[in-house]
Amino acid sequence: MAGRFEVLPGGGAAVALDEVEISILRSLAVQLMELIGPGDEPVEGEDPLAALFAEGPSEAPSDPALKRLFPDAYGDEDEELRAAAADFRRYTENDLRARKRQDALAVIRSLDGLSATGDDAVVLKLTVDEARAWLGALNDLRLTIGTRLEVTDEDESGDLYRLPDSDPRKPMVMAYLWLGALQESLVETLMSGE
Repeated sequence: MAGRFEVLPGGGAAVALDEVEISILRSLAVQLMELIGPGDEPVEGEDPLAALFAEGPSEAPSDPALKRLFPDAYGDEDEELRAAAADFRRYTENDLRARKRQDALAVIRSLDGLSATGDDAVVLKLTVDEARAWLGALNDLRLTIGTRLEVTDEDESGDLYRLPDSDPRKPMVMAYLWLGALQESLVETLMSGE
């Protein structure tokens, strides 16, 4: 099971993680939450339906990683499409941000329940819903790191993956690849468990 998710009897997924892996995953999830930013919490006594109609931002984020996490719906080829994208963003981005925060928080909470020591691995067991939250967070982490590393479809040559150990990007490339393997094994696990 080391490093790969496996199906749990009755549904869900499990993976063995050591202390370093737990620390890295938790740190990345915390950083993702910080990048996404705080949410607008409902005010006590406020009409809960009013939150459904709250408007979000209409402009795309300037940070390339946030732009990748919250892309424009229609592109920006002409003014009509830009207006439609702004409207779409205004009514959907707050919910999307909230879901991404919830996914990252689910990762943090499940990792906080583990205690690995030294080289000993512990088994993280996730329900189907927790596994889906993990899948969302793993995807968001890979998108963010890939954007920071400027990974493109043209990177098929693998230059980025053959960096010397002295290259300062090497740890993030290793995290990117590891998260990809975790994500792939979790997708396979969820598909085989259905």
